[in-house]
Parts: sequence; structure tokens; C-alpha cells
Amino acid sequence: MKVYFLVLSLFFSVGLAVAQNTVTGKVTDANGLPLPGATISVVNNDASAVTDESGNFSLTTSKKPPFQITVSMVGFTSQTVDVTGNKVAVQLLEEETLLNEVVVSASRTLERILESPVTVERIGLKEIKNTSSPTFYEGLENLKEVHFNTSSLNFKSINTRGFATVANNRFMQLVDGMDNSSPALNFVLGNLIGLSELDVASVELLPGASSALYGANAFNGILFMNSKSPFKHQGISTYAKYGVTAQDVAGVNDYWDFGIRAARAFTKHFAAKANFTYTRATEWIADDRRSVTAGGIGHEINSNYDGLNTYGDEVTTFIRNVGQVSRTGYAEKDLSDNTLENIKADFSLHFKPFDNDIEIIATHKLGLGNTIYQGANRYRLENFYMQQTKLEVTGKNFFVRGYMTTEDAGDSYDMRFAAWNINRLAKDNTAWFTDYATAFLQSQIALGFNAEQAAGFARGFADNNINGTPLPLTPSGNPRFQPGSAEFQNALETVKQDADFTTGAKFKDNSRIYHSDANYNFRDIIKFAEIQVGGSFRRYSLNSDGTIFTDYDGPIEYDEYGAYTQVQKKFLEDRLKFTGSIRYDKSELFEGQYSPRVSFVYSAGEKKNHNFRTSFQTGFRNPTTQDLFIGLNLGPFALIGSAAENLDRYVETLPVSQNAQNTLGQPSTVTLSGGNAYTNAYTVQSVQAFAASQNPADLRVANISLVKPEQVKAFEVGYKSALENGLSVDINAYYNLYNDFLSTSRVITPYYGIAGENSADPQVQLSYAALANGDRRVYQVYSNSATDISSFGFGLGVSKKIYKDFEFGLNYNHAQFDFDQAKDPSFIAGFNTPRHRAKANIGNDKLFKNFGFNVNARWSDEYLWQSSFADGVIPSMTVFDAQVSYKIPAIKSVLKVTASNIGGGDYLQVVGAGRIGQTYLASLTINP
Repeated sequence: MKVYFLVLSLFFSVGLAVAQNTVTGKVTDANGLPLPGATISVVNNDASAVTDESGNFSLTTSKKPPFQITVSMVGFTSQTVDVTGNKVAVQLLEEETLLNEVVVSASRTLERILESPVTVERIGLKEIKNTSSPTFYEGLENLKEVHFNTSSLNFKSINTRGFATVANNRFMQLVDGMDNSSPALNFVLGNLIGLSELDVASVELLPGASSALYGANAFNGILFMNSKSPFKHQGISTYAKYGVTAQDVAGVNDYWDFGIRAARAFTKHFAAKANFTYTRATEWIADDRRSVTAGGIGHEINSNYDGLNTYGDEVTTFIRNVGQVSRTGYAEKDLSDNTLENIKADFSLHFKPFDNDIEIIATHKLGLGNTIYQGANRYRLENFYMQQTKLEVTGKNFFVRGYMTTEDAGDSYDMRFAAWNINRLAKDNTAWFTDYATAFLQSQIALGFNAEQAAGFARGFADNNINGTPLPLTPSGNPRFQPGSAEFQNALETVKQDADFTTGAKFKDNSRIYHSDANYNFRDIIKFAEIQVGGSFRRYSLNSDGTIFTDYDGPIEYDEYGAYTQVQKKFLEDRLKFTGSIRYDKSELFEGQYSPRVSFVYSAGEKKNHNFRTSFQTGFRNPTTQDLFIGLNLGPFALIGSAAENLDRYVETLPVSQNAQNTLGQPSTVTLSGGNAYTNAYTVQSVQAFAASQNPADLRVANISLVKPEQVKAFEVGYKSALENGLSVDINAYYNLYNDFLSTSRVITPYYGIAGENSADPQVQLSYAALANGDRRVYQVYSNSATDISSFGFGLGVSKKIYKDFEFGLNYNHAQFDFDQAKDPSFIAGFNTPRHRAKANIGNDKLFKNFGFNVNARWSDEYLWQSSFADGVIPSMTVFDAQVSYKIPAIKSVLKVTASNIGGGDYLQVVGAGRIGQTYLASLTINP
């Protein structure tokens, strides 16, 4: 971090003395009101400036009058103005609608958002400044098509068009062209290593398949976050936020957020910028006490209680004459300090070596901190950090970039295993269950306790946490460590530093991604149509020391590459635009994939403001690094990646039941490999049916094939308009067909015998005995579903100035899916998306002098949540957010107060995660 502060200091102390001329002026709208944030650029020169809160600017250039400047701002028509003296006044006319904004993401070329061949959502500087959410990233939830899956206060996963958990590896996020995904986890960690809100220039969202231009992971959507250029946005900006969060479980806690941006163009050839942000708060604490097992809540009434956010009570055994009993667990809130902390820093150097548009950019980004992530278990990311380093060369018609993403898990740990092994440090499982069984039976015999009384006495005795012992019993091991005690904290620190999951909870990760891509547009060479070509290369390097992947003997590496071309042509007096593209991608582990896209956009009306579009495209997704090479023992089950070379790399030794040793002559232990999960297993559903009926005819062999890429065929139609009365309309509908849908299944492998449906085979009969004796292993495996899956939906968005400068917006989304369960009885869809969602906003950033406000409302109906951690129903929710801002021109600042989830109760977005409470913040931004 010293390097970043040193760079910031240099901005204050370094200057370059050259002959300069200064032009000052003011930019206003048609009503004479100042326009802060307008960009002023000298024509054919790199000098530029940005207006302050009063609309004033000061532009320094080596040119002498007369010369020309261009004044532009999002939502206004740009103007070119002649400068003949040292002062100038400019008035910008507001565009009819924000739908006239320019986007790049849809076709990798500049085009009006009205003419985009696919659905695009965009927010610019104005929307970012007026967000009613605690951060601009959280404000994205108010966009049409966007649904959030919130794992913790700082870990929000974007979901567009369904089939997404917190680990949304069907969604891509690009920050200045760099994929923001974790190398090991293969999905985006929210805004952990994204952008500071001071440095955001624009955000664009493509909600749908985009593999034709962006490759393998652009399956269900892409978010583009673009930062400000230090040539155009100079100076020092800073913000400070303070407030509180309120949640039923966590109570009321402080929220701190601070950021600073420094940027300077030292010459027309060289500029630099640096950003630093720091956030600290208390997490939304997860405390769902519902039991995963049958029975009531709490060990007082359920001896086999397994609370959803209580860990350690998954360890269970059957005690003869007693029943199924689980150990006493620890609540999640006791297994971490529940502190959120996030530091983001970045530094970039920008060179323009020639008097043209070629720019060389060197960037380094760092994100680190503490948060909570939910996957198959709940994980505390502690001192976790990611870094990205990029070198890029851009020009008018091309770019070439290469970057490296690295990460380090730091002191991160699995909270479930932390609880298991804290319990074991006090007393091993065998000793605990022996103590329980002994105390249960003795209390019935000697004290005449009934079953309920005996269960309470036995648990107290096994935990060794009772006042006196009315029976001559001597407990084994230490007393159970009480949360908050020194013994408990010492035990927690011990398991956090131990990467062996049989004794600890730490996981290691030093994985990397190396990526490069390039694009060239022939528009200045080929005139009859706009033609682009491009390609990319990526190398994965997985390095977890065998704690996540089966890389115990060294990093696992593999490569992917792709190439594409696109043709774009206008016909019928430029009213009909055709876009056609095709991409070929190849992973060294799979056969190559072609991804075509064809679209037509027709612009009707005298001003071409009625735009109809239709498109067809295909997308595909390669199996993730975890789908392929994970080998992780999670206790109740193990995750086994499906790469052919991975199956024999995962090996575990398991104890065989005493009954099998005595009656069947089986050895005391058995060694299984990952291959058993795929070649010798029954479906979970059939084993459950067999357990109830004891009829072998109920058993079904799990025929699991190795994974291959999944594919989608996406059809979309849409209409966008910018009407003369100021009404903007955006309508879209889509239909997706999925093939080889990547999914997970749970299977059960018998310790001995062969899984089969021929009861006459002695080896098959032996497998029946293994199931009956409890000698079986549960695996979660990765494969492709054979079922037919489709999804479809539509969206409607309208916006209008309803009175003077009051802006009103309303949007609605419908989403649902369909599949043939009979073709794959074990398939779990995990759609995790409300069928109905509605959002509305009203605001006025010129309510009266220097005052503005914005109010957002969101509603969604209830829906089913499915994931490897837990299933359940997410209740319907209604959320109101609001902000009030006051501009202070004298100090070029904005004071803003925001409130999120006003008047609402805590609500849920992810089963197993903490409920989302309220956030109240006051912020001061200087030079926004």
C-alpha cells in the first residue's frame, strides 16, 4: 500500500512547466442551470477539463486562440464551440431520451443504444451520482433484468435470466476489459476488485448469451464497467460516508466508507491516475435455525437437530436403543467476528506516444479484505486478496491487451469444518457419542428418566457442561468450548490455520489466470460494410496445494483460445441494420465450439426513433475449474470434478462398520477414488426409497457421464423508442433452449460390492448389504443433464419527464423455465429467479436550488431457491430506497443522505445467508 500512497503524493508535487494558455467558462442547460460533469475537449488536442458543481471549468492548453472545443455530457447534444478569447459560455440542449446514448458492448463498436441488436441496459455518471443505494454497484439492482443474490453485505452476485446461485459462473463481469472472475472459483466476487464510484465512467449490461463476441463464459449476461480516462477527468476527488446498518440479528452497527481518486495529464502524451477506497461494516449475520433434518428446532426436542446456520451438528450417528443423535454445534455468528472490510486500490499509466489516437495503458488493481461467501458450505474470506495487472494498446480501430489475475485465499476458512474440528479438539466424535449413549441408558436405569429427560441429561454429560453428576460417570475429553471463551477462541485460531480438513478448516488458493485478446475494425479500409476480427487466449493455473483441487503434486494448467469475426451493414437508407458474427472456441480438454449470431434492427419513423429488433444467437459455457478438478471432502459428501484425469487423483480411506467386519469379513477400512462416484453408484433418491422399503427393486444405478460444454440457443425480439413527448419505451422478449445443461447430482457409492439392478449377482447383493450397514459414501458429481430445458421471459421499461424536471421510470420483468423431469429425475434446476419483478423510480436532481432527490422501489414475488448448501422458498419482498442530495458549489461538493430498505423488515435473497436489513448513510463528495 505504500506504493499507492507514494503515487498519490507525487500527483501533488510533480508538475511540468510549459507555455500554457488558460480558458475559463461555464456550461448550462436550456434553463440556464449549471451542468456539473460536462467534458470540455480541445479539438485535435489532448487537453480537456470537466465542469464543477457550478458548471464552471478551467481549461489549460498549449494552443493559442482561435481554436475549437467540444463540449459534451451524457443526455445532452454535444456542441463544438469557437474559442477566440479566454472566456466562453456554452449552453447544451437536452436529448429527447437517454436511449440516444452510445454503447459499445453489444457489437464491440460505437452505436446508439436505440440501434443495439440486443437488449442493453446502461447507466452513466448522472445515474451513478443519483443512486439511492449505499454504493453504485448495489444500485445496479434497480436496472431492468437485474436480480441480486446476496450472500453477505459486501458479496452480491448479479443474476440475469436465471439459473444462478451466489456462485454465478454463467455471468461475466469485465472491468476495463478484464474479466473480474476469481481464478479458482470461476465467478465474480461482486465489486471486491472492481471500480471506485469516483472512477466509474459508465456501466453497460447485456442480459443474455453473448458468446459470439465474448467467448465461453458469456452465457447468461455480461456487465461492463468502464473507468474514467485521466486525460479527460483530471484532479483530485474524494468521498466519505458514515452511517449505520440495522438487522434483527446483528443489531445496529457502524458503516464507514472512504474513497479518493487522483488523476493528472502531465503532458498531452502522458497521464496517470490512482484510486483508493476503504469500507468497513458489520455483516448481515446468518442465523436461520430451521432444522435440515426431520424434527423440531433445537436439541431440546430433536436429538438429531441440524440447524441451517449451526455447524458441527451435521456430525451424527445412530445409537442402538436411542436413535439418531447429532453433536452439539456452534452458530455461524460465533465462528467469525462478522466484520466486513474491503480495500480497493489501483494505479494506471497512460501514454499517447504519437499525435494520433494510439494509447498505451499499464494498470495494476488490488482488492483485499474480509467477507462471507456461500457455496456448498459457508466460507469466511479473511485477508483474501486478488490482483490484476494489464498492459493494453488501443487505437481508433483496434485494441490489444494482456492481463494476469492472481489471488491468495489468505486466512480464509470453511465455517462448517471449523465447528467440526473445534468440537473434536475438546472431545473426539467416538468419545462424545460413547458418553452420550452411556449417560442416556444409565439415566433411564438409575434415575428413571423418560426418553426426553434422558436425552437432555445425556447431551449435558457428553458436552461435559452440567452442574454435578448424579451418576458415577466419568466423561472423557475436555468440556465443550463455550463461544466467546478464551478456550473457544484459541481452538478457532488453531483450526483456521490448519489446511487438513480432518483437523482444520483453512483452505489455500494461489491460482492464476493469464489472458490476452485483440480486436481490429476494418471500417477505414473496407467501406461496403463494417468488418471486425478478433481473438483471445487464456491459461488457467490452479494452485490450492490439494485443499480445493486435486493439485497436491503441483499446479494444474490448461488452455483455451478463440477467434471471431463480425460484419455489420446498413440498408434501406440506413434504416435496416444487419449484424452477423461467428466465433470459434477451443479448450484443450474439449472439442471446439462455434457460436453464431444474426440480428436485424429496423428504425422506423421520420427521426428513426422507433426501433424494432430481432436476433438469434448461440452461447456455450465450458465446465469451470471446479467442475473439472475439484476434489473436496465436505464431510457429509465430497465434491468430485469430472475431468477424466481427475477421477483417480481423488482418493480417500474410510472406516468400515463393525457389523460388516464381523459378518461379511470386510476389512476395517476401504479406499475409494473419485472414479467410484461416476462408475459405481446409485442415485440418492433410489437409496432413500430402498431404505424405506428394503426392496432392492427400488434401487437405480446412477449413470453419470463426464462433463462437456453446455449450449444455449437464444431467440430475442425487442422494441425501443424515443417519442417526441419525452416518453421512452423499451420492450423485449426472449426464449432460450439449453442442451447439455451443466448440473450437479448427488450419488451414493457402496463401500463394497457393485452397484447394479441385477439382484442375482453376488457382488450386487453385497452392495445391498453395504447400504444396509451404512457403509456408503455420498458424492456430488458434475455432469450434463439429459433433460430438455427452456427458459423464456419478457421485460417492459418506460421512462418520462412527468413534470418539469421530475423523472419517472417503471419496469417489469417476467421469467420462468420448463424442463422434462422424467428424463433426469435427479436434476435440480436452480433457477433461483422470481417469476414476477417490478421496479419504479422517481427523482429530480433539480428539485430547487442545489437540492435533488431520488426514490426507488422494488418488488418480487416468492420463488424456490435451490443450491448445494440449502433449498427453500424465498418470500416475496418490497423494498424502498431513497436519497436526498444538496450541492455546495462554494466547495465543489455534494452532501447526500441515503436510506435503503426504508420501513421494511429484514428480507432474504439466498437461503442460508443473512437477511438484508437497513442501511442509513450520510456522505460528502468533493469534486465528484
